[in-house]
Amino acid sequence: MNTIPKRKRWITDWWPDRLNLKVLRQNCSHANPYGSDYDYASEFESLDLAEVKKDLKELMTKSQDWWPADFGHYGPLFIRLAWHSAGSYRVFDGRGGARTGDIRLPPRINWPDNISLDKAIRLLWPIKQKYGRKLSWADLIVLAGNVAFESMGAKIIGFGGGREDIWEPDEATDWGPELKMLTGKERFKEGELAKPFAATEMGLIYVNPEGPEGKPDPVESAKQIRVAFSRMGMNDEETVALIAGGHAFGKCHGAGPSTHLGPDPSSSDVSAQGLGWKYGYGTGKGPHTFTSGFELAWSPTPTRFGIEYLKLIFTYEWELTKSPAGKYQWVAKDAPAIIPDAHDPTKEHPPMMLTTDLALRFDPIYSKIARRFMEKPAEFEAAFARAWFKLIHRDMGPKECYLGPEVPKESFIWQDPLPERDYALIDENDIEALKKVILNSGLSIPQLVYTAWSSAVTYRDSDRKGGANGARIRLDPQRKWEVNHPEDLPKILSVYEKIKNDFDAKHEKDGKKVSLADLVVLGGCAAVEEAARRAGFDVKVPFVPGRVDALQEHVDIQSYSVMEPEACGFRNYIKDPSMNLNVKAEEILVDKAQLLKLTVPELTVLVGGLRALGAVYKYDGLGVFTSTPGVLTNDFFVNLLDMSTEWRSADDFKYYYEGYDRKTGALKWKATRVDLIFGHHEELRAVCEVYGASDGKEKFVKDFVSSWTKVMHIDRFDLWRKERKLYRNLIAGIT
Repeated sequence: MNTIPKRKRWITDWWPDRLNLKVLRQNCSHANPYGSDYDYASEFESLDLAEVKKDLKELMTKSQDWWPADFGHYGPLFIRLAWHSAGSYRVFDGRGGARTGDIRLPPRINWPDNISLDKAIRLLWPIKQKYGRKLSWADLIVLAGNVAFESMGAKIIGFGGGREDIWEPDEATDWGPELKMLTGKERFKEGELAKPFAATEMGLIYVNPEGPEGKPDPVESAKQIRVAFSRMGMNDEETVALIAGGHAFGKCHGAGPSTHLGPDPSSSDVSAQGLGWKYGYGTGKGPHTFTSGFELAWSPTPTRFGIEYLKLIFTYEWELTKSPAGKYQWVAKDAPAIIPDAHDPTKEHPPMMLTTDLALRFDPIYSKIARRFMEKPAEFEAAFARAWFKLIHRDMGPKECYLGPEVPKESFIWQDPLPERDYALIDENDIEALKKVILNSGLSIPQLVYTAWSSAVTYRDSDRKGGANGARIRLDPQRKWEVNHPEDLPKILSVYEKIKNDFDAKHEKDGKKVSLADLVVLGGCAAVEEAARRAGFDVKVPFVPGRVDALQEHVDIQSYSVMEPEACGFRNYIKDPSMNLNVKAEEILVDKAQLLKLTVPELTVLVGGLRALGAVYKYDGLGVFTSTPGVLTNDFFVNLLDMSTEWRSADDFKYYYEGYDRKTGALKWKATRVDLIFGHHEELRAVCEVYGASDGKEKFVKDFVSSWTKVMHIDRFDLWRKERKLYRNLIAGIT
């Protein structure tokens, strides 16, 4: 008798190493129940934010029987929710963070570090229900944390809305190699935390509160804290301010053994209706709550902002103890019971701390900062406000993306500020004239395309960082990146600078100027048009002026330094082919395509077009399957699909390949595995066949222009703010 399998098998069960393109199809417009015309920015701008905040403040002190509030105030719980939503951000790929509200979805809602945050989200449902489409979960979660701080006396410098929810789990982010939660050895290589990870263990936001691998050593814990917070883009002062400010409130929960804890939300029975971690000890809530397994409150004033937490750390000596759940924590020696109980006003407890708290005392750098904050409370409050604002807004992008009446006037370096344009824009006649000048400048089509692409492809939608606006390619550190041709780039930029200076001088009276940022993009657009003309197609590549030039002082060098690519499949570049033993170059390409918000066809047509244009690293012909580089033909697809070519590996790492004529044995082409994946992968090959067919030439040119336009304008948040329809059309490839 046949038995029913436990679950349906997926393709990846049989072929786990197959290149996964699903991330390029995630969260498309069809997944949004509000429809493709839904404009969250417009909806949010019609919201009465003051009314929402009033509702939140009322909610804070209305304890619910089904989930009682500690100290009669939900503020600390909502702070934890907002913090854990934002705190997963990491600088290497800009992923994580609060901008999409995906803490309400797996895997993050199921992380052990987020135990019972499902309850916090459910407590917010009446407010979400009231405001519906005008207020995203992503904004509401962060706003709740902000209002919690305000309601408990902390001074907050502002709030920017505009976070739009996703509707399916984020499968693009690599959270680590471990299958088992609360393990982390696999992410450390030779003692160093591997990139791009920030948390030291799977399922944590930062570090193990007990200490590294559960060993209660404050000094070693401080080392991991420094790494984890730096991976989030925080320096030492911001780290201390955040920890001290956050731990001024609330408590940890570990009322009893962890053996009573039920499964996470996704693993729970349908009767739980999306709630998880049912705790079968006592009442399972209130004084019997379990979250982290630690049982302590940090301050004698757990619903009021202040320096009491810091005072306790430095006032007492500490001895090791364990929570009722068996977790290592610390208790103050010979200290009176001054910490109020969260639910019984007749009880008090002695001061207790986590190993990670004592790191602020025993690390010499953290200790110096913490003591200064303790001695200068106003300085601490200001430092905390700035660090908190950065924490919850770091993935929002430029300030143009912030919505609402509480956006601070001040600009911060991590927001990638740009100077205000104080000159008139070039018009259509100027654009056409400049194209001619650029094409007659002596720069080749591959040079023009490669430089424009190199400027624009830095964009990543995970935190809306990078892109062509600002022309940061001419500044540190981008001008020194190997992939940007630092030996050739100054010559190209000098040509653009002369064109700019000549144009500005000629139009001094009418107040017009052209930015280098616009010229770099315009040069690429002009080259694409010329390459299409040579292929027999008369096309006009959309170009919207208005980019401005950043100054070096506008560049957060530390943040951009970690963005230097180790490989770029679009340009057929790799720094070290041996890295493919761990991460394949084609996987890096798909990852970058997802950060550019590209679809599978857009990825495919862009790679084929860039190859035909000869815009590859060092212009060395790798992947340029055409005898006419610089002409926008579909030759890449035609020759890739040509069965007269036999491909052979050309190196030990299976990165470089050579294509030989099957009959004569003559060498025809040189390629990388990034090129060949388009003929090998079934889904990619199916798209290549569309462009490689005899009737695919015109479609190829049209689709390349649309996809090129999208990438060149994807960072134009000045347009998003003022001309949303135009911006939407540009990044939708409507030409």
